[in-house]
Amino acid sequence: MADPVVVLAETRTSCEMTAVTEWADNAHPGAPVQRLDDVDLDGLSGETMLVPVRPVWLPAVRQGERRVTLGDLLVLSNPRRPAAIAQPLIRGRRPDSLRVAQGEPATVDELRSRYERDMAEGESFAKFVEMAAALSADRAERQIIGDRYKVPRLVAEQISSSARFKTGAAKLAADLGRPTDAVIRDATDKLSDFVATQSRLMSDVFSATFSRLHERAWNVSVDLDTLNNLRTLNKSTGLIFLPSHRSYVDPLILAEVLRAHDFPPNLVLGGNNLSFWPVGPIARRAGMIFIRRKFGSDPVYKFAMRSYLSFIVEKRFNLEWYIEGGRSRTGKLRKPKLGLLHYVVDAVTQLDEADVTLVPTSIVYDQLHEIGAIAAEDAGGTKKPEGVGWLLRYAKAQRSYLGEARVRFGQPFSLRNALDEAGEGPAQVEKVAFRVMDEINSATPISATSLAGFALLGARDRAYTEPEIEAILAPLLDYIDRRKLPGPDPSMCRGIGLTQTLRVLAEAGVVRCFDGGTEPVWSIAPDTHAVAAYYRNGAIHHFVNRAIVEIGMLAVAEGDVDVPAETLLAASQNEALRIRDLLKFEFFFPSKDEYFHRLGAELDLLAPDWREVTPTQEWTYDVLHGHTGGLLARRTLQPFFDAQLVVATRLVQLGVISRDKDDIVADCLGLGKQLALQGIVRSKDSVSKDLYDSAYQLADNRGLLDGSGTDDLRGARQAWLDEVEEMRDRLGRIAAIEEIQPDVINGARR
Repeated sequence: MADPVVVLAETRTSCEMTAVTEWADNAHPGAPVQRLDDVDLDGLSGETMLVPVRPVWLPAVRQGERRVTLGDLLVLSNPRRPAAIAQPLIRGRRPDSLRVAQGEPATVDELRSRYERDMAEGESFAKFVEMAAALSADRAERQIIGDRYKVPRLVAEQISSSARFKTGAAKLAADLGRPTDAVIRDATDKLSDFVATQSRLMSDVFSATFSRLHERAWNVSVDLDTLNNLRTLNKSTGLIFLPSHRSYVDPLILAEVLRAHDFPPNLVLGGNNLSFWPVGPIARRAGMIFIRRKFGSDPVYKFAMRSYLSFIVEKRFNLEWYIEGGRSRTGKLRKPKLGLLHYVVDAVTQLDEADVTLVPTSIVYDQLHEIGAIAAEDAGGTKKPEGVGWLLRYAKAQRSYLGEARVRFGQPFSLRNALDEAGEGPAQVEKVAFRVMDEINSATPISATSLAGFALLGARDRAYTEPEIEAILAPLLDYIDRRKLPGPDPSMCRGIGLTQTLRVLAEAGVVRCFDGGTEPVWSIAPDTHAVAAYYRNGAIHHFVNRAIVEIGMLAVAEGDVDVPAETLLAASQNEALRIRDLLKFEFFFPSKDEYFHRLGAELDLLAPDWREVTPTQEWTYDVLHGHTGGLLARRTLQPFFDAQLVVATRLVQLGVISRDKDDIVADCLGLGKQLALQGIVRSKDSVSKDLYDSAYQLADNRGLLDGSGTDDLRGARQAWLDEVEEMRDRLGRIAAIEEIQPDVINGARR
């Protein structure tokens, strides 16, 4: 005799119950069809099989896709949840609009076993069965509507009723000296504040509404090979997308890419600065989780957030957050914020067999309207708060075409494996984060606008003809090709393509063209060096190792490294480590062995025979002089050493006095402008809060702020200034090498 079966129908209307009953007559003949509220669970035998089912309403096919539109909302209709009075009519006209999804069946005994294992004492068995049935029906429904509509359901209820949550809350209550019930209520309230209550309807509405902020502005290209690999990975592991952050539209661009390729929607962790009406209410229902910028002083909030992320990891939902903590102010990656990553690491290490795959993600644009405002903030301006007025102005600015937006992915990797490779210790999570940033950098493509900005900012501050600019770009394109970097279409850096690239920058106000003579000439527009630098810095990380090799070789060539010839290589490596230490708060460097490997690859390009020769001073000097036009050190590193010069100069001026960071950065903005006007600071775009902040971190790391680790603070500050001056002097000598060599630009003139 077969075990008894009960069909649990999650229905709202008589039309839906009729459809489920008709389905059950075929799928489970003779089985009763009941709503859960009508089932006496205690009266069922343990062998009774409970079959969760749900009616699924599908929108009409529009442009090849079943999707809710803004028009549906305007007539107060939700095709995924039609009104009871309209359901028979819809079903009569479109029989395929209503289907029945069957979840995974389970016996009463199996459900009781899971209930006793997972639920806290005192929780209702009926409530547990209701949640289990709903989640099982969700999974079945996605087989019909697609993974793009995979949304977590009953999240707060599942977390707050779990034994793990209540045990953790009791421990926290004991630590805080508060009643356990009070901490549980407080943590549950906080969960309700930030847990995303996703709705398929709002997911469609959010996509239809806010896609207008980018669909006219950019053509979006994506790395399809890696995307296909990610889809395969996502079948067995949750994905955590960690993108670079350059624009407010980054989450919209990435969401549209993933949606178009039928990925489940990411749960996006973002700052509550964008939670204003109407963005906040819609975005929350579409999967955005608005969190406080800082919550370290609220232990209950931290506990609730940690519990939430543990749940997401355990259930393998996909996450997304912007690890830099805010949009880039300079165009290059900022130092990662580690708080959320720490919580995910806690979840992975505390849950047996749990793991997630980290997906380093790069999103770059040919052109961004918001760069001007970002550059102004970086130069000391005040950030304007977001709100409805800001949103309307932003949307208006996005109406014009801005070129291409490129979404690329670094090598995905297992978080658990990365933690093992990083080893134990306080720097473990930081090493994982730096690996993410290094992968983002490696995947970031070099756009034609970035390369043009790099070329013009690195050349003498004057106007150039297009053939001159093409001549400057030629060795850069050759280097990119030899390195097999993700470079631009070379045709956009030559001839008509170069003209188009320069016009893009001109439309953005970055460059200007004078065409009143015999041929057009182009130059950086007044007071826009910081904006041009933003474009340049999107690609600058690709040139850093080459720049360090050049500086190190110059030190050898001109006798700054005073050692016997047979130990020159080791001495050069030590010099490269010293330079890396000066730049460690500006760029993300790999481990020492990998760093030397990458420098060796750069030397292979500069001097293919370097392994077979003794690196004498004469040989090194000849190599540098043989690469005029292709030397990158000055163009790459000048802004960063100029910024360090300003901060080091200010600290030397202060003697042994310590001041707050904000005061020092404010002083440096003024001093930097002064030194730029005097021609001492060679890079105008180095007058930057972000660059001064990095230099300040370096000073702090060396104990130059409070004198920790040194008995002579005044002397230590002066030593840093001398070291920076030495680097700037080398950059000047590299510039002189280019000046005395046959001039490719003169050749372009002829």
